[in-house]
Amino acid sequence: MQIGSYQLKNRVLLAPMAGITDKPFRRLCAHYGAGLTFSEMMSTNPQVWHTEKSKLRLAHSEDLGINAVQIAGSDPLEMARAAAVNVEYGSEIIDINMGCPAKKVNRKLAGSALLQFPDLVEKILQEVVNAVAVPVTLKIRTGWDKSNRNCVQIGKIAEQSGIQALTIHGRTRECLFEGEAEYDNIRAVKRAISIPVIANGDIDSAEKAKAVLDYTGADAIMIGRAALGNPWLFKAVDSLIEHNLITQTPSLSEKCGQILRHIQELHQFYGEQKGYRIARKHVAWYLQGIQPDSVFRQAFNTISDAKEQLIVLEDFLNSILDKEKC
Repeated sequence: MQIGSYQLKNRVLLAPMAGITDKPFRRLCAHYGAGLTFSEMMSTNPQVWHTEKSKLRLAHSEDLGINAVQIAGSDPLEMARAAAVNVEYGSEIIDINMGCPAKKVNRKLAGSALLQFPDLVEKILQEVVNAVAVPVTLKIRTGWDKSNRNCVQIGKIAEQSGIQALTIHGRTRECLFEGEAEYDNIRAVKRAISIPVIANGDIDSAEKAKAVLDYTGADAIMIGRAALGNPWLFKAVDSLIEHNLITQTPSLSEKCGQILRHIQELHQFYGEQKGYRIARKHVAWYLQGIQPDSVFRQAFNTISDAKEQLIVLEDFLNSILDKEKC
């Protein structure tokens, strides 16, 4: 799949997720086959562009591949300025968020709230595309609510405005993340426009990814929540959709090693005082797929020292490995 002048290594993308898709997590997903990863959502408020938090969100390295940054806002000129600033910082693809359903984002008329105003959508897209020389992509939902699914209209506006690829989450804003994602409207958009379409929503296995691609005719798929605690999913999806091969999940030993390395990277990336807090949610997600243990999780979450956190986690993972050998 190609976005502008960039050829992706495959058709399996990691969705941008606030508080999750930092540099350590993106590196891990890229290692296991994500063809493109996006930074966390960046505000267009110029007052936060140079904060430490924003710098961390923009952190990138060559092993992550193409540097793609997502921005969110509602003012066309602010969005254009934010895009230009991010390109100055090294962004190679700008992604515009019009899919986030969070109230705090929608109250500012950003994210999926913009789908209610196609004229404003058009102004934003045109301003951003004209402001930068790199490819601009767009992420949306199928509409604001079930009575107003206007993704085909928005898709046509995106194509006419110079957007290079369109990601569609198969739910309306009203749906949030409840119920099942639907793919009929994604298929309808793909048939209506010629730019690449990326299908998103409830893709949690290689088989589901293949079925969604086959049904919608989409050019690629994007994985979000299913990657939490399960970054090796990308390898399985890539093997099936690109090579028609079923890949075995990594061994428990490999998973445990990667978990420890990920937590160490979080401590290094954020600093020990913040890193151990960020690590807690990732460990909870990992344990869901390896060995759910609420007693350990509760005890682990009381630890407020990074070094102790690593020692306790390593001991617990070693105990799981020892049980497997018995």
